[in-house]
Amino acid sequence: MRDVKLAGANVPSIGQGTWYMGEDPSRRAAEVAALQQGIDLGMRLIDTAEMYAEGGAEQVVGQAIAGRRDEVFLVSKVYPHNASQHGTQAACERSLKRLGTDCIDLYLLHWRGQYPLHETVDAFERLREAGKIKHWGVSNFDVDDLRELDNADCATNQVLYNPAQRGIEFDLLPWSVQHGLPIMAYCPLAQAGRLLQHPVLKQIANDHGATPAQVCLAWVTRHNGVIAIPKAVTPEHVRLNAEATRLNLTADDLNAIDQAFEAPTRKQRLAMV
Repeated sequence: MRDVKLAGANVPSIGQGTWYMGEDPSRRAAEVAALQQGIDLGMRLIDTAEMYAEGGAEQVVGQAIAGRRDEVFLVSKVYPHNASQHGTQAACERSLKRLGTDCIDLYLLHWRGQYPLHETVDAFERLREAGKIKHWGVSNFDVDDLRELDNADCATNQVLYNPAQRGIEFDLLPWSVQHGLPIMAYCPLAQAGRLLQHPVLKQIANDHGATPAQVCLAWVTRHNGVIAIPKAVTPEHVRLNAEATRLNLTADDLNAIDQAFEAPTRKQRLAMV
């Protein structure tokens, strides 16, 4: 599996997302097993957040990584309404408890809220000095937000990116490449809805003996410095996600996707879900 440099570590270009995990106790065992299978297959980056199931997803992750913490690059996020100096530190402590660990590898501000960026960053730095987190970053930041942040210690920006949502390609992605800031792409499969039924993606998948989801993941991670974090619960989907790194799209494939999903020709408002 191809690695990407993130926060001084080599992490896989395809990790594991956990949005919507932890919401149904009857699915807990399957969710834990899926994350553990993903780790076994090399998808050792796991992304979660205090928002997901109001901490339930972090509990699922904590169960999945119990006894395997050293194998995992762990990412979590703080709610904007908790992102004051005191609130960030308290939220991190709660996340650590749910995750069953004493340190988060990468802690993100989930999106901008009411608190000044410098206050949240100060809280991040205090957490790093205390050994509670190793690195920090942001999520759902556009170019203007990153310019305002203006901090070289920001390790990543997590944003929406998939063939149907290409707005970041106009300015945010080039800016990130220029400044050496890795991108984490959430919803790389567009929440597995109509996108995966698109005839162009289905044809490319058929040509390669792959699935449309694998085509999307290969497309998203075609850029150096972009990490995809799809969610999967069934063993088959976990396996297919891991194997997507083996898929090499041709120039014709990329041209076909460009024709089906046009790249942006002007600045667009940053898309969020």
